[in-house]
Amino acid sequence: MTHRLLRSLAMLLSLLLGSVAPVAAQTRVATPGSGTSQFTGRQLHTTSAATVVPKHTISNTSPRITKNPVPPAPADIGGVLQFPGTTGGSVPWSVVVLLTALTLIPSVLVCMTPFARLLIVFHFLRQALGLQTTPSNQTLIGLSLILTFFLMQPVANQIYQESYIPMQAGQITSIDALGRAEDPIRHFMAHYVRDKDVALFVDLAKEPHPASMNDVSMRVLLPAYILSELKAGFQIGTVLFLPFLIVDMVVASITTSVGMLQLPPVVISTPLKLLLFLMVDGWHLLIGSLMRSFN
Repeated sequence: MTHRLLRSLAMLLSLLLGSVAPVAAQTRVATPGSGTSQFTGRQLHTTSAATVVPKHTISNTSPRITKNPVPPAPADIGGVLQFPGTTGGSVPWSVVVLLTALTLIPSVLVCMTPFARLLIVFHFLRQALGLQTTPSNQTLIGLSLILTFFLMQPVANQIYQESYIPMQAGQITSIDALGRAEDPIRHFMAHYVRDKDVALFVDLAKEPHPASMNDVSMRVLLPAYILSELKAGFQIGTVLFLPFLIVDMVVASITTSVGMLQLPPVVISTPLKLLLFLMVDGWHLLIGSLMRSFN
């Protein structure tokens, strides 16, 4: 029995060795320094450590280098401002003019529109009510800006129809468009400017006295208009301040007469002024009166 078991184990071992030996015989170990390794049925070609670099034709001639090259000056060709070395190579004049005009919009808005008068009146109203930060400055500026757009919309529409559309169609140049845009603004400012202010700046500018308002130059009309708007804003604010000033005086006299010296009168007068302003619908009356003053 033992003999048979040993014989079986010997046969199994011989079968295993017979299956492994052909595989080992088929494999060739690569010798050191050789660049290839061979396997049965296929060949694997491996490159050596040296990398094959493709041949390139190298010219011995080198370009001539000019010392201190002088860049060409910007050229204005066909309404385009060209700068060497910039992306695209050119900058349209319209973009330059537009970016310059954007920096002047705040000054134009204040000096050529009713914005200054409206903002002054709203600040007077806040002081008259005894409120320091309500409504906030941003709220008052936004309200003045919206009302300015409302008032200037007919003027802007006239400028768009008479100036911008013909310029976009190529019928007139940009200089002619500026001349056409000046007329609606001139008529608007001339309607609200005072003759006294115009005469003042005519004398300061040493210009001859104009025969009519249409002959006044923009150099004189602009400062005269902003001076007239400041005067009108202070006049409206003063008239608006008087009713609330009367309320403050009445409250102060009553609190003093009854001996309430430790209680500031503004503590009592502020709620009374707010109540009075709300009872008469003050915002509706104020804005309505301001809008009618520009008709």
